[in-house]
Amino acid sequence: MVNNETEPPRLRGWLTMSLGLLAVVLGGVWTLQGLDYLGDSLMSGQKVWAAVGGALIVVGLLLIIVGMRRRSRGQG
Repeated sequence: MVNNETEPPRLRGWLTMSLGLLAVVLGGVWTLQGLDYLGDSLMSGQKVWAAVGGALIVVGLLLIIVGMRRRSRGQG
């Protein structure tokens, strides 16, 4: 078995994209709770969670973009 150093790893960027997707989903839930669309929670109806959730969605989208760029650079 020869270790070919010129071949990039095939799974490059997957962790960043997975964390980004998790952040988008979690941010969406927090936003819906903050806007009181999802009830029965301590976060329901508190606008601060809507803002935090929106910010987390933006961070998640940025992580997905960074992961996609890493993947495209790795494909060469």
